[in-house]
Amino acid sequence: MVRYHPTIMRKLRWTGGVALLSLIALALAGVRCDRSAADVEARLATTPSRFVEVDGLRVHYRDRGAGPAIVLLHGSNSSLFTWEGWALDLARDHRVVTLDLPGHGLTGPDPRERYRPADMAAFVDAFVATLGLSRFSMAGNSMGGSVAWRYAILHPEKVERLILVDSAGLPREEPQPFAFRLFTMPLTGRLVRWISPRFLVAKSLRDAYGDPSRVTDRLIDLYDDILLRAGNREATRRRFRAGGDDGMVARLGEIRVPTLILWGSRDRFILPKYGQRFHAAIAGSELVMLDGLGHVPMEEDPQRTVAEVLRFLKR
Repeated sequence: MVRYHPTIMRKLRWTGGVALLSLIALALAGVRCDRSAADVEARLATTPSRFVEVDGLRVHYRDRGAGPAIVLLHGSNSSLFTWEGWALDLARDHRVVTLDLPGHGLTGPDPRERYRPADMAAFVDAFVATLGLSRFSMAGNSMGGSVAWRYAILHPEKVERLILVDSAGLPREEPQPFAFRLFTMPLTGRLVRWISPRFLVAKSLRDAYGDPSRVTDRLIDLYDDILLRAGNREATRRRFRAGGDDGMVARLGEIRVPTLILWGSRDRFILPKYGQRFHAAIAGSELVMLDGLGHVPMEEDPQRTVAEVLRFLKR
């Protein structure tokens, strides 16, 4: 048995105690209460925001422009604001519809917990029916991409064109990001539901960008507001625990609509190799690798990425 000198043991106990106290202090500093829906809406639900009741859920959406319709679906822990750069350009010749999916943005938590991708696809179908949309193009980023390609499989008669932007939904060979895994664990999931310091929100955003210097304080404030909107953190915990494997990946080959796949070459969340796999699985699809951009290229560089979309839609 190894014996340590008493002085060394005292130092180890002291440094261990300091580390524990530091962790506790970090946790306490990061504990933040939810912000009321009314307060967050007062800041963010500006023109042209609207709300509509869909299957018992009050949905935040924006609907602008005229012409062929396109529906844009945001990613995990994001909101319709991620598409603002695209929406302004697309609305010159299209009807552009964006929405906050269940458990996100100003829509907030869903009492029916429709958080799995297939559930969200069904919810989107009810939403577009409420707006009177019967034929449209659809784009989705990350989680929203997973919803979009499922929707294209389930409702091929309604989708004119499909755009996948760093889409989720394929089996991962790498572990999920650490923050996501925390939400899936019984104990830590309940803790991180309350511990969400602003600096971690900022770090997550910078990790999602190919060029972290593009992340502004205003953008961090926006994501922070959305995260702390009453119920969204608990919805995130429940969504991650619900899982999403429903066997639909095997049906990707059924997609026959024109499909554009956009992927940031510096995406560290869903690696570019998965863009190649979507391209191989969807016959006739077009893959555009966006050099230097990250996981949310439409937000990081709207002008460059929407140019690819406009070219695709006009083709």
